[in-house]
Amino acid sequence: MAGPSLCTRMVFEPQRELAFGDVEGTYVAVGTPLNNAIRQFFIQNLTDVTLQFSFDGINDHFPLPSSGFFLDDICSNTSVSQGFFIAKGTTLYVKEIGTPSSGSVYFSVAYGKE
Repeated sequence: MAGPSLCTRMVFEPQRELAFGDVEGTYVAVGTPLNNAIRQFFIQNLTDVTLQFSFDGINDHFPLPSSGFFLDDICSNTSVSQGFFIAKGTTLYVKEIGTPSSGSVYFSVAYGKE
């Protein structure tokens, strides 16, 4: 049986949030840059309109409909030093497709720690 030294723990960073009133026609950061290289993330668009998201604040990467979410398990079944990651320092950005009048956008992330 593997001991704790051979395991990778899943650790969460604090949730990032952007209220509907702060979403604009140009990209706005959803909270602060990542503190760690992340392995899993969960983005929720709990506003009342479809919004556009980007990981570089320039290019459109994907839209999310109202009350929609994007859950990505990048590499949870690998060691800390293997697999895909979203780099430390990356920021999630969002902009209007329609103008929201309620709700928020949430960005929850997890990283691996031995």
